[in-house]
Amino acid sequence: MDHEALNDLASVLTVRQEDAVLDARVDRDCLSVQVVPNAIVSFVSFLRTDMNCQFSTLIDITAVDWPDREKRFDVIYHLLSMRENQRIRVKVAVRDGEIVPSITGIFPSANWQEREVYDMYGIAFSDHPDLRRLLTDYGFEGHPLRKDFPTTGYVEVRYDEVEKRVVHEPVRLVQDYRQFDFMSPWEGASYILPDDKAAHE
Repeated sequence: MDHEALNDLASVLTVRQEDAVLDARVDRDCLSVQVVPNAIVSFVSFLRTDMNCQFSTLIDITAVDWPDREKRFDVIYHLLSMRENQRIRVKVAVRDGEIVPSITGIFPSANWQEREVYDMYGIAFSDHPDLRRLLTDYGFEGHPLRKDFPTTGYVEVRYDEVEKRVVHEPVRLVQDYRQFDFMSPWEGASYILPDDKAAHE
């Protein structure tokens, strides 16, 4: 990957999009740009249409939860310029409850990706044509990829054969007590394991 070309692109973006760009640096063969949340639509539109960029492919939209940070979430966009063979990572830092403008008007494929971010993290997108949960079930509570979401969830949904309907129940994880001897697998156990044919030979 040509780091010089990515550094040149970072300079171009910093100058031509100075109101939008907070930071731009090359990280692991990818240009990473921090952008003001309200400028995300115009910035992504610039990346797609400008002749120096031509990032015509939206690869992914995801988020990262930083619970101890004031701006708790990073919404992250990955784009690809097939013409220039370059990748760019665009980050937007938002507070919990802050609404991010939707880029579905620029990349229609952002529709389901923004819905997934909303479902998993609870980050809402303004002007989205159909912002509703995508992966979780009807009536699901919470957002599973938040760091404060309990590992067992809140409720489970299953079909009850007796009642002949879908029921919601509190999650119960039952795990039998197991014995761990923490012995080295190279030295082997001091006892004979069940069905160990080699031990009897």
